[in-house]
Amino acid sequence: MNRIKALTSIEGRYGSVTTNLENYFSEWALMKFRVHIEVEWLITMASNPEFHDIRGLTIEETQFLRNIAANFNEELALKIKEIEKVTNHDVKAVEYFLREMLKDTSLSDVIEFIHFACTSEDINNLSYALMLKQGMNEAWLPMAKKLVDEVANMAEELKDVPMLSHTHGQPASPTTVGKELAIFVYRWNRQLKLVCSLEYLGKFNGAVGNFNAHKIAYPDVEWEKVSKEFVCGLGLEYNPMTTQIESHDYMAECFHAISRFNNIVLDFDRDVWLYISLGYFKQKMAKGEVGSSTMPHKVNPIDFENAEANLGISNSILRFLANKLPISRMQRDLSDSSAQRNIGAAIAYSYIAINSTLRGFRKISINPKTIEDDFEEAWEVIAEAVQTVMRKHGYCNPYERLKEITRGKMIGKEEIRAFISSVELPEEDKMRLMELSPQKYIGLADELVKHISLTGELDK
Repeated sequence: MNRIKALTSIEGRYGSVTTNLENYFSEWALMKFRVHIEVEWLITMASNPEFHDIRGLTIEETQFLRNIAANFNEELALKIKEIEKVTNHDVKAVEYFLREMLKDTSLSDVIEFIHFACTSEDINNLSYALMLKQGMNEAWLPMAKKLVDEVANMAEELKDVPMLSHTHGQPASPTTVGKELAIFVYRWNRQLKLVCSLEYLGKFNGAVGNFNAHKIAYPDVEWEKVSKEFVCGLGLEYNPMTTQIESHDYMAECFHAISRFNNIVLDFDRDVWLYISLGYFKQKMAKGEVGSSTMPHKVNPIDFENAEANLGISNSILRFLANKLPISRMQRDLSDSSAQRNIGAAIAYSYIAINSTLRGFRKISINPKTIEDDFEEAWEVIAEAVQTVMRKHGYCNPYERLKEITRGKMIGKEEIRAFISSVELPEEDKMRLMELSPQKYIGLADELVKHISLTGELDK
């Protein structure tokens, strides 16, 4: 019931699907990662003798600090929100929260080094980078890979099952069910390789990216080295050239990659929807499920339609973020801050859509009878093979001759074989054509499925 009044379907209708995304993209998660960055910077300074005005920490004190982030909960988050009501500044509220946590402990003497030489964006950019990296690697990618793996398994299973192709919605040269599924697997895997190779950048260089206050406070510290080691120690790539903000180009790269993956899922959803409408795929029926409020017979492909809508919403937000975030007036404006708060929504809609596609895919199976019946009514598709063999042997205008008897017409086995018999061809070629049927006219479709195994090692 606590989700029934949610303003978006992410937390409401699909809340059970997106719960784990809250650990990476919620307001609570942003606070937790901010606390993590502040704590790690304090520990870093205390462990570096060049910062001679802050003492070293004991093992217990270090663990105490790290536990604040590790055990961060809703109660602590609400404390920060209460402080923010006064400060009207979310990052400063985190700093004051940590000051309060250390006030009556042995760490009270290092309080002034909390948020030392930092601008808010030093904390924010690292927090968002870690949120995005972990959210992608631990939530979005596993869901995406699950879809790809299950489609790949069916592609392998059905690689030699013939199916009539349709170009421009009309019967065309046959293929196999598995090969058509494998095309999507191959395309997805290319995008997933790019996602897995993404760099998540971070900066830690002060108010306008020049280490201004840093250099005055500690002129002998190698600030670029300290900053790079700190950022890389968090598991991020170091960006040495920034204004007050990290430029967000890597975020645009990430969002474009997700959008491309989404588009392939959308293409897949629409194709499966059409195969269902043709009767090539049938859907499993769930007991008690209703397909229509008035037509009892309906079994609708609702999962694929649901995915289509959510993919569209995801891509619209992703495109906006990818276009907006890399642009900032001079050394900083605040518009990126509000925009970044929608990163979770963009990824959540994609996640919901992939989950819906997976759910729908698990309900379908091929319908051999419908596929076979369509072949029997499409003998004209082997006209391509006949005219190609005739060309090989020097016949004049074989395409036009086949066009006369096949274009816009449905012809059967007897008509096409009668034409083949009437043509003078070497016996071997003529016999090959006479034995040909639409079901056998699949070229190398079944063998081409092997290529999906060449793109499967995504983590290398």
